[in-house]
Amino acid sequence: MPPPLLPAPGPAFTRKKTTILSQLAVPDAEYTDASPKGSVDEGIRALLGALNARDGLVTTSSCAGRVSVYLEGRKKSAEGDQENEEDGVRGTAAVGGKGGGEWLFVSHDPLGGEGEGYRGLFGLDGGDDRGRKGLGEGRLIHFKFEPMILHVLTASPEHAQLVIQAGMGAGFRETGAVSLLARRGEEEAMPMVAVRSMGLSFESLVGVESEELGRRCIVSAEYLGMIVQIANERFAENAKRIARLEAALDQAFAPKGPEGWEDAETRRERKREEGLRRRKELKTQQVEPKEESKLDLGLILQAPDIL
Repeated sequence: MPPPLLPAPGPAFTRKKTTILSQLAVPDAEYTDASPKGSVDEGIRALLGALNARDGLVTTSSCAGRVSVYLEGRKKSAEGDQENEEDGVRGTAAVGGKGGGEWLFVSHDPLGGEGEGYRGLFGLDGGDDRGRKGLGEGRLIHFKFEPMILHVLTASPEHAQLVIQAGMGAGFRETGAVSLLARRGEEEAMPMVAVRSMGLSFESLVGVESEELGRRCIVSAEYLGMIVQIANERFAENAKRIARLEAALDQAFAPKGPEGWEDAETRRERKREEGLRRRKELKTQQVEPKEESKLDLGLILQAPDIL
């Protein structure tokens, strides 16, 4: 049962949610999606289950958080894209290396091991000063940590507001609505909320690929060990925020009593008034004499000879 004040999901939202949940219900061995992993991350399954069980909410994409090593796409040559197409590479990299790139390594769990072993794990050759030669001409290799990101389709702006408040309260500071109005041809607005925290993200260049050097590490083993340790620490903080988000959503969407929902400010004011009223009642009880005392005093005045 949704909390009071939330509108009932419309038919268009209900149809979309039914379709999405049927896709998520596919067995793991058969399920696939557009992510490098190709399946739902284990570390976020409980949160997704809790969200999708609520009226008016359904998840459309998610990542529990990951560490990755990414090889940029080829840069556009002076002659255009023809050279790249002959190499079998579709398109060219935009600024930042996106387009035609390749994932060399992806993990949704903290990493063990030591610096020397990370080079082989990430598909890089041993690095030295020669690795810096041709750095501006080769394809750059990035080490990245990215925290949880979650997209939630909601049935109304009221549903979206509760998800945004829960996300920001749990530490996902960049949470916000990425769409609010009904799309063309749709009869109802279904806001999309992105729950995210870019403050935990970080990225470092660790290698370069060129015809002369191959895929070569350009940092020391000690440096690789340091950035992996940083990523592992952020994995731990990311997990804490996911747990806080689940608790915040439970509180935000918990069924309320028959008197309806009240925000934190309304509840504080009600509690204050109740306290003042109770204090006044206690003060009145202390000042007024008891009825028995009044009765005893009247009997004494009427029959003084009983003393």
